[in-house]
Amino acid sequence: MRPKRSVSACLTAVAVLYASATPGCAPAARERSGAPVRAAAPVLAAQVTEVPAGKLGASMRAGCPVTADRLRLVRMNHWGFDGKVHRGELVVHRDAVRPLLYVFGRALDARFPIRRMRVTAEYGGDDRAAMADDNTSAFNCRPVTGDSGRLSRHSWGLAVDVNPVENPYVDRQGVVHPPAGRAYLRRDPVRPGMISSDGAVARAFRRVGWHWGGEWWSSPDYQHFSSDGG
Repeated sequence: MRPKRSVSACLTAVAVLYASATPGCAPAARERSGAPVRAAAPVLAAQVTEVPAGKLGASMRAGCPVTADRLRLVRMNHWGFDGKVHRGELVVHRDAVRPLLYVFGRALDARFPIRRMRVTAEYGGDDRAAMADDNTSAFNCRPVTGDSGRLSRHSWGLAVDVNPVENPYVDRQGVVHPPAGRAYLRRDPVRPGMISSDGAVARAFRRVGWHWGGEWWSSPDYQHFSSDGG
């Protein structure tokens, strides 16, 4: 009888497959005799696994619309504002893995800087604290910021917030989230870490069919991308 592979092993194999097909993950060219040696471009080096309980923490709450077995922990490289490559983590819905590896592969290729990428469990599930820290994050079972009557798409792991300070959210009452983002309400000129409609990040999300909150007229959410526009 053929031995069964563990779920974790299967997910790791899938991650390798995704990485090989994702921009930013191409192998370095072979060195030719006498040719100058060029440093290899950074690769996404994505790893996809089940989510350990400690990586969910307070971000998983009673009544959450998605169960832990439908979520995945994605570890991958990204550029920082210091010009160096850093390792980040996102918890996302399993259906979001493939599109997000494409998007962040494109971001890596474009050297788009991301301040930090940590799971929201490290902030006790507190979205305000995560935004204030300029943290790029995905899953967090919580209401819409500024509208406690509706669940955010983050509650399904089907939304990502990128560089919240450089890409603030203006809610229906006109409150800016996070407060430090007020300095970035003027979107021109585009500064490092800011998302623009014709930039690499927005174009990559558009390519995989995700929607950008920066195009909402009444309450622009420049940090927010979701699979269905919610």
